[in-house]
Amino acid sequence: MNATTRPAKANLLRALRLCTAEGVMAMPIVTMSLPVSVFLTALLTKAFALPKTTIGLICALPFLGNFLQIFVAPFLARWRPPKIVMLGAAALHMLCWAAFGALLHFVPRDDPAAAGRWLIAWFLTTSCFAAIAGVSWNAWIQDWVPYRIRGKYFGRRNGTLQFSTLTFLFVSGWALAHWTYAIPAFQLIIAGAVVMRLFSLYWQWISPAQARKATLVVALPLRTQLGVVLGSRSLLGFIAFGAVWSFAANCFGPFYHVFMFEQLGMSAFDVSLLSMLAQLSGALSFPAWGRMLDRFGNKSVMTVSLILWQVQNFLWCFLTPENRHMLFGMWLFGGAVSAGFILGQFTLLLKLIPLEAKNLAIGVNLAVTSLVAAIAPITGGEVLTWALARWPNALAVHHACFVVQPVVALLGCMLLLRVEEPRASPLTMVFGAMRNIRTLSGVFGLSFLVNYIFYRSQKDDK
Repeated sequence: MNATTRPAKANLLRALRLCTAEGVMAMPIVTMSLPVSVFLTALLTKAFALPKTTIGLICALPFLGNFLQIFVAPFLARWRPPKIVMLGAAALHMLCWAAFGALLHFVPRDDPAAAGRWLIAWFLTTSCFAAIAGVSWNAWIQDWVPYRIRGKYFGRRNGTLQFSTLTFLFVSGWALAHWTYAIPAFQLIIAGAVVMRLFSLYWQWISPAQARKATLVVALPLRTQLGVVLGSRSLLGFIAFGAVWSFAANCFGPFYHVFMFEQLGMSAFDVSLLSMLAQLSGALSFPAWGRMLDRFGNKSVMTVSLILWQVQNFLWCFLTPENRHMLFGMWLFGGAVSAGFILGQFTLLLKLIPLEAKNLAIGVNLAVTSLVAAIAPITGGEVLTWALARWPNALAVHHACFVVQPVVALLGCMLLLRVEEPRASPLTMVFGAMRNIRTLSGVFGLSFLVNYIFYRSQKDDK
């Protein structure tokens, strides 16, 4: 017994260490792949000066990837184990970035239309690979990490990955600003991220993780599951709220970073510092929000958090180059108060998803919110382009557009308050359900969420 148990325990400990190490090495390329990362925004606005419509379309592509993977990932999961699918998709994602870095000199800087077409084709491809890799990675983790240690382990892992993300934001922001957004600076950052990703993939490959004993679950017929989902009024209400929130956050959200670069004259290093402030305040406030959610319920705490966050966002309508220093306090406050809303979204979803139709419910939620999130920035880019062509005061146009997010989000609270919240959460984890939150995290500077594992502590290994 002991001879058998010792190797299994040693393999588990080694797998956990490798899982943390590979996450640290993966964070640069994963963070760069966010729709509005500092790196990507600097590339689109400073290196190639793309029009707003093209930027909006590019920002929509990761959400489109989240939607398209629904039709591909289930078939890949039947074809190969999650680890193989994850490694294959992640390797293709890395190769896309490597090829992009190598060919960056050949993208025409004097022809924004041609550059936009090139970047759209590349980013759509990488976004699809990233979505498949992310979902498969989560499925792989679920296979072998015991329930009893998930809370403790992922709490430590999440904290460790934050240091990796903060370091990358600091270094990349400084490098881009120091070399005035020269193409070699972008290529150097990409090369560093690709090399680090190689180590990450190697450590995933050699991981001795072994799948736990599978539990036999009899799946209901698809028509029965669909009836269960359609009969869950609270879940449908939550999905409707999620769609409204996705539109509010994504319509002009991606252009906040562009506004800081173009209208406020901020550097990549300045924007990186803002993202770091939001990350730190959000991460530090997470435990307090968790206790409030447990004590007062998700719906009420989410509403308060969202109101505080969005009322503060009205300040965007008054920002000028002269008072841009206000942004440091705004991002510090926004990161702290938004954490309660984001965490509440996850824990409330845990309570609303019916166990007998879990996968279908997650798929419906992700499909609806992904489609809305993909359409929103395209709409925002078209509106900005139309308005800027008719009114010469670009600052005033942006101020008017920035009213949309807080107004629509606050109106969406009425849908949220109509959701009936059960008392207990029946699920230990929901993998993939928070994929759009991770994708959107770059918009609000909360990029530590991109590889964040949401969990509920479990006392017993079931």
